[in-house]
Amino acid sequence: MSVIAHVDHGKSTLTDSLVAAAGIIAMEDAGNVRLTDTRADEKERGITIKSTGISLYFGMPESYELPVKSEGRDFLINLIDSPGHVDFSSEVTAALRVTDGALVVVDVVEGVCVQTETVLRQALGERIVPVLTINKLDRGFLELQLDSESMYQNFSRVIETANVLIATYRDELLGDVSVYPEKGNVGFSAGLQGWAFTLTKFARMYAKKFGVDVEKMKARLWGDNYFDAAGKKWVTKGTDSEGKPLSRAFCKFILDPISQVFTASMADDFPKLDKMLKVLGVELKADERQLQSKKLLKAVMQKWLPADEALLEMSVLKLPSPVIAQKYRVENLYTGPMDDSTAQSIRNCDPAGPLVMYVSKMVPTPDKGRFFAFGRVFSGTINTGQKVRILGSNFEFGKKEDLHIKSVQRIVIMMGRKTEPVESVPVGNTCAIVGIDQFISKTGTFALRSRLTLFFYEVLRLTRRPCRCRAQEPC
Repeated sequence: MSVIAHVDHGKSTLTDSLVAAAGIIAMEDAGNVRLTDTRADEKERGITIKSTGISLYFGMPESYELPVKSEGRDFLINLIDSPGHVDFSSEVTAALRVTDGALVVVDVVEGVCVQTETVLRQALGERIVPVLTINKLDRGFLELQLDSESMYQNFSRVIETANVLIATYRDELLGDVSVYPEKGNVGFSAGLQGWAFTLTKFARMYAKKFGVDVEKMKARLWGDNYFDAAGKKWVTKGTDSEGKPLSRAFCKFILDPISQVFTASMADDFPKLDKMLKVLGVELKADERQLQSKKLLKAVMQKWLPADEALLEMSVLKLPSPVIAQKYRVENLYTGPMDDSTAQSIRNCDPAGPLVMYVSKMVPTPDKGRFFAFGRVFSGTINTGQKVRILGSNFEFGKKEDLHIKSVQRIVIMMGRKTEPVESVPVGNTCAIVGIDQFISKTGTFALRSRLTLFFYEVLRLTRRPCRCRAQEPC
């Protein structure tokens, strides 16, 4: 999956929470480290310039439902954090080409912006399924101090605008990929504080209390649904039987409790906070009780609504696995006959099929002047020492120009600023190859040497123009 958004909407900050959940950084540092910003100029300028890959493990808790045809509760998520600035759109293209799903991040204050539309159009053009998270909720509570109904209306506008864009650029093969909170493919988050939730989280909580099905509860927590406490019934109008105004279910059962936790934490009101946390089943450690205001708030919210659980659960349940996605993406990926063995292997995501790996970008190594070839295995399994054909960006079928044969020196998994060496990588996963950077300038394809079937990808031709980003590789 890719994380895509307009510039400064909080992609890298939000990704930190997912990285922290995998144990790569400390949870208290999530939101400040920005592990996927790997270059000095990215840290200095505070924006992402190059897309960065990272592989995360997620163990689905026993109480959570599993996706269809899942073989267990352990998931490997190949995540790519991409830039949001319009000048680096080519990096977004490189990220989207090798992913099946996209987490679209939208700032709740700024809403859907120009680059949000651009990246959504690119994603849908690549037949990538989107899920949405509305970010920076902490700004609504602390800076703007909006009431619950105003925040709900803001959320509703963002979701409506996103769905208009999705409907505009939709692909028939993808079907309906609109995002709705009650469907479970919309999240609400605060990346800097490391917390997030979906309606599924609260639906589980309240389904037990009301004694109803989780899916029914999820539907009631969004839209024009109100709970009449006096009459002990659900209604669709904003007044009770006596004509008194009612609070919307989403505001009453979700936003109001969060707002109360915010108020108590910022005021360091521990008696009130302890009472609320007891009901929520959250327990603070002795050192966490020494924290004050925003730091205390961050610790409480991370324990109550951890961002990693909400966003990774949403991604696992609502984004397609490679086995599903490659069935309809093969036409975008492969230009050869759709009935040959290579196309069949890509379509079936066959680990025993002919090797096909697409290199989407070259990543600078710590050794100056050398590059990792980063991409994704679409068929077969790539092994260390394996001899492969390297089809460069100028390769043409039937010719030998830009066609090379080389043994794979080393395979690594990209982990943000670090790399982890591995012996082999099966189909569906991203990885980087060491030692073939002299043959590929930007993009290329690997194929097993013994195969006679050759093929190539269409390469996006970028207009060359002067660039001021001080990149270590040519733009």
